[in-house]
Amino acid sequence: MHCNIACILTPFPQHQSVGQRLHKKKGCLVSSSTEIFFVILSVLLLSLSRYRNRFLYPTPRICCCRIHSDTKLKDPFSLVQKDLQNLYEDIKKLLVSKAELKALCDYYFDGKGKAFRPMIVVLMARACNIHSNRQGDLLPAQRSIAMISEMIHTASLVHDDVIDGSDTRRGKTTINEVWGERKAILAGDFILSAASMALARIGNNAVVSVLSQVVEDLVRGEFMQLGSKENENERFKHYLEKTFKKTASLIANSCKAVSILVNSDPEVHEIAYQYGRNVGIAFQLVDDVLDFTSCANHLGKPSAADLKLGLATGPVLFACQQFPELHAMIMRRFGSDGDVDRAWRYVLQSDGVEQTNYLAQRYCQEAIRQISRLRPSTERDALIRLTELVLSRDK
Repeated sequence: MHCNIACILTPFPQHQSVGQRLHKKKGCLVSSSTEIFFVILSVLLLSLSRYRNRFLYPTPRICCCRIHSDTKLKDPFSLVQKDLQNLYEDIKKLLVSKAELKALCDYYFDGKGKAFRPMIVVLMARACNIHSNRQGDLLPAQRSIAMISEMIHTASLVHDDVIDGSDTRRGKTTINEVWGERKAILAGDFILSAASMALARIGNNAVVSVLSQVVEDLVRGEFMQLGSKENENERFKHYLEKTFKKTASLIANSCKAVSILVNSDPEVHEIAYQYGRNVGIAFQLVDDVLDFTSCANHLGKPSAADLKLGLATGPVLFACQQFPELHAMIMRRFGSDGDVDRAWRYVLQSDGVEQTNYLAQRYCQEAIRQISRLRPSTERDALIRLTELVLSRDK
């Protein structure tokens, strides 16, 4: 498997043209002498930072090929089952409205979602509570943040479906197909307003500021997705920044918010934020892979959906190294007859899927490195275990 040094060192790798940056030798990628110098410098700085942060816990060794092999780690979903019981019913209580609007808002809060984001938030809250010499019990405000994160996420899905013209979501007909685009937009706005009111009731200015950033990032990320970079050197960086804003920002800032409620140390806040950031990007990278490798029944949406929307995701950008013809397709957003089918074949014939999976693995390893600095706890270990589940999911 390829070893991308730039991806290991930074959550947002410094992407030149992918073809220029990656040089193959004996099955591995090697860097220029300048890159090697910065690798050595980064390792030295990392070592110094560990001595400086003695109150934090050292990072365990992480195998490059496997994220974690401890089969005794508890299932993350089972640990939060009690805390997330009645989550969707409690969210529906916040959506106070009448008749049709309430039906629209309740449509996706049917209890059939995985509650992936609330699960991470609850685990992070408990891990931070224990790290801060408190009981691991969840604070009411922390559970509220878990609910708010799911509400913001769902509102973004409603709006995304309108923008993309999607007709299915989570195996069911989308709101815009059932009620029309105008009402769907209003429903998404109403869910966001209810989330904002719940956030204000927490009464913590720092938390309000952190979670408000999420909404801004969602909008900016959507605008980034509407455009393409002509410069190949900037294209991958643009893709990762868009991925952070549209997917990872919500997880990162929600994790940071629950840490703020129990600990005043900025370094703990940064640990929580960086864990969420790296897991969030890895989650989306795997999602982009599944768009090529999973059938519609598993994914809950039509496969090749991104290509049909004109989006060049990780597998396509990596495939450009072997099939330069993809560059022209990317710039016309796969709009010509046969572009989608040809791009699909090129990706599957290349190692684009493999390289994207490997990049997701590197982000998960960075997430593990960050969370391992907290005091050992069952919840901290469950967050480590969660990275395995992110990488191995098939839907």
